[in-house]
Amino acid sequence: MTAALVDSLRRPGRLITVELRPPRSGLSAAEGMDSWIDLNHSIRHLALKDIFVFLTDDAVGSREEENLGHLAANVGSDVPLSRLVPFLTCKHTIEHCLLYADRAHSLGFEALTVVGGDVSTGPPRCVPHSYMLRQRIRERQPGLSLGGWANPHRDSSEQVEYIGSDDFSAEFYLTQIVSHHSADRVEAFLEECDRRDVSTPGIFGVFYYWSAQPGTLARLGEFFPVPAEELTREFDAGASPEEVLGKTLDALRAAGAEKVYISNLGHRRVQQRLDKALARAAT
Repeated sequence: MTAALVDSLRRPGRLITVELRPPRSGLSAAEGMDSWIDLNHSIRHLALKDIFVFLTDDAVGSREEENLGHLAANVGSDVPLSRLVPFLTCKHTIEHCLLYADRAHSLGFEALTVVGGDVSTGPPRCVPHSYMLRQRIRERQPGLSLGGWANPHRDSSEQVEYIGSDDFSAEFYLTQIVSHHSADRVEAFLEECDRRDVSTPGIFGVFYYWSAQPGTLARLGEFFPVPAEELTREFDAGASPEEVLGKTLDALRAAGAEKVYISNLGHRRVQQRLDKALARAAT
């Protein structure tokens, strides 16, 4: 049976999904509980509105709480797990990763995004490349739909050749963060997909920038390309975070990327923030 996410990705038209991060580990008991409560509320509101939610695993190199057990235990039995898609990185032991996939399937999750993880920090990967882990998981849990990773900022020919190969072992992929300042890279990537007849559906990453604070942008730039000068000009001219995000959504749609995930919306009032951004984007 195909996962609900994959079915939605194959349909024409826009699809907005959200990526959320679990609270970082090391918080006090009270802080951790408050963060999880806020996150639970956001996940519930989004999923019950039929919005797919990705929950990350070590997204930017800082250690975070384990996501799978929390999702299954605390979001509520009325929340469809088909709308929740955990991330799994290769930065665990192979035994942990395979058991994680087993648990995901047994708990009722339909899809799992499997990515490599940042090699510059934290523990080493259990395999050199994420497709190797996806192959191992697929052997054990063929019923799970698996997601991979692509980067439109890199050579389009190489990236599309990778996602179009049988070894990719994924039914969908997410991309590195892009923006209206890199829409040309998205367009080139999609043109290469068309040229090579690669039909694997992708979800393009966009980032909710709260401000153009130089230190924050510099840190983010360690993990993905950040158009710091352009963002600074936009915020200095009075643009709101929602307006900046709306520009990105419009530019990506014009480039042919109608399926996106939005990252960095926080833990609280995520739905309200998302609604504001969508209202700023052209319909």
